[in-house]
Amino acid sequence: MTQPITTAEIVIIGLEADDKADACRQLANRLVEAGRLTNIDDYLAAVAAREEHFSTGIEGGIAIPHAQSDFVLVPSVAVGVSSSGVNFGADDGDSNLIFLIAAPASSEGTHLQILSRLARKVMDDEFCDQLRAETDPAALAATLTGEVQE
Repeated sequence: MTQPITTAEIVIIGLEADDKADACRQLANRLVEAGRLTNIDDYLAAVAAREEHFSTGIEGGIAIPHAQSDFVLVPSVAVGVSSSGVNFGADDGDSNLIFLIAAPASSEGTHLQILSRLARKVMDDEFCDQLRAETDPAALAATLTGEVQE
């Protein structure tokens, strides 16, 4: 069976981050601890390189930083929910729902599939409000996985 793309151990409710690099590092640390990522620095360099080309902050308080890397073992979406928000460059302000997508370099289709499904779901305000209000990481992970994973 395929592993779920999000699990409770890669969800941070109450994320406090100084900036987007700090937020991504905290989420990537969770991926390492969960055995989904083997080299955090090289993966984060790929995330930062993508951020240089275009902001991953989108309207509605959402950020979807993402990268493919040889160091990603399991396609994953680590989630941070921040009450104070983190600047990811969105036109309407800080992001309080952060979805860090990590996909193996060899799986272009998987990466694009996760990204496109997630991008569609975050256009649904009720879905985003449900995730923001969630206090249980396992419930948030189950909701997200159910909506985004095949």
